[in-house]
Amino acid sequence: MKIDAMECAGRLLSKPADESMDVVVDRVDSQFQDLSARFRHVGKDFSKQYFHFYAQRLLSMKPLLLPRINQKWGHKIPVKTLADLKEDSSEKCIIVGTLYKHQELKPSILKEVSEEYQLIPQPIRSEFTDDDDQLILEDELQRIKLLGSLSAHDAITGIVCAVLGAEQAGGKFCVEDYCFPTPPGPSKPLSPPKDDRYVVLVSGLDLAGSADVLFPFELLVDWVSGWLGDVGEQKNQALVTRILFAGNTIRTQSANKGAALPHVSESLDTTSTLDAVKILDDFLEQLTSSIPVDIMPGEFDPANCTLPQQPLHCCMFPKAATYKTLHSAPNPYDFQVDGRRIIGTSGQPIDDIAKFTRISDRLTILERTLEWGHLAPSAPDTLRCYPYANEDPFILQDLPDVYFAGNQPSFQTKLYKGDDGKEVRLICIPKFSTTKSCVVLNLKSLECYTMSFGDALQEDSAEVEK
Repeated sequence: MKIDAMECAGRLLSKPADESMDVVVDRVDSQFQDLSARFRHVGKDFSKQYFHFYAQRLLSMKPLLLPRINQKWGHKIPVKTLADLKEDSSEKCIIVGTLYKHQELKPSILKEVSEEYQLIPQPIRSEFTDDDDQLILEDELQRIKLLGSLSAHDAITGIVCAVLGAEQAGGKFCVEDYCFPTPPGPSKPLSPPKDDRYVVLVSGLDLAGSADVLFPFELLVDWVSGWLGDVGEQKNQALVTRILFAGNTIRTQSANKGAALPHVSESLDTTSTLDAVKILDDFLEQLTSSIPVDIMPGEFDPANCTLPQQPLHCCMFPKAATYKTLHSAPNPYDFQVDGRRIIGTSGQPIDDIAKFTRISDRLTILERTLEWGHLAPSAPDTLRCYPYANEDPFILQDLPDVYFAGNQPSFQTKLYKGDDGKEVRLICIPKFSTTKSCVVLNLKSLECYTMSFGDALQEDSAEVEK
């Protein structure tokens, strides 16, 4: 389903003033709870090695895997460690560990150093897969090369999984089947709203780089604020309880990308970024005066580059910050609104997995991360991440109601069903700077559709329902 905001504006202009202006429509109340405390840094310690992070991930996800193992393969097949394997034994067993993907084309700091000293020039790549990529399984003590049904092109480093098979000659493990720690449904299900309630999802505004995005964005702000459409349309807009900006609101590309003179370009881009922040503050002031607003940082926004990205400081938005309805959120972001739990990222984990696997469909990647039970499994291998030592905040303990990824090439959605019947709405939020569209989510039914605010909307932003 696709709705054009220009039609809404036309309805307002066609109505007599006394018929559309004298009616006051109140926005519905909303219940909200921020569940993202685990993504916020209380103290920062960068002295830890990433070994502790991987060890804690395996330790935390093993209890989630055991019920899946028993459900899929029963209790008769033994669960062993790599140290218990015997090369001359063909007995079937189950091994639990973390996948490591050996890739010759993976970027390396050693290769960058060799480029600096002009030893071996390295080609610029956007994808890093090769036919010779191999999977290796690691547990607490050892590692073993995997063969068989688990394809290296459909996996990445950092995934915790269980494999069923037997060791072969040469110290290799032949995989017959495998399973992942897909989280179950929540132990205490929430109560969804009995009436229609909507959340608007936006990403990739790129206010610093796209001059043609200002008018569509102004239409979006006017539509959410209730200034577009007739009385009937305004009553529907009053059912929107929240608007979420899922990253790259200020910028969608790096400041020095393709610059011949980086120091000159950086100065100019700094000016454009400051101007974009002021423009965003003006728009946020209009929004926060009528509706709660969540704003997440993205890959190229002025925030820390490592996941989890910390909330944008409210001093960046002096006008909007005067309203309590402005909520600066981290990336990833986990929250509960009107009886629905929503969690998602600004898109970096999905983009990273697309580079290091041969899974081209972004919605499929989003679904895989849900099945893997982890928001950012490729961190810290190929995705920059804070070096946690005693926890892994990206682990999904239970299934949410909505799972989204921002800054994707096109709008895609799917209703995922877990083994226990739990339904999760998966959403790929398109870039507003290219599609001029946002996503409208119905919290009651979990249905969603795009709302268009420009004539540049192409077929790639149409809903893909799978």
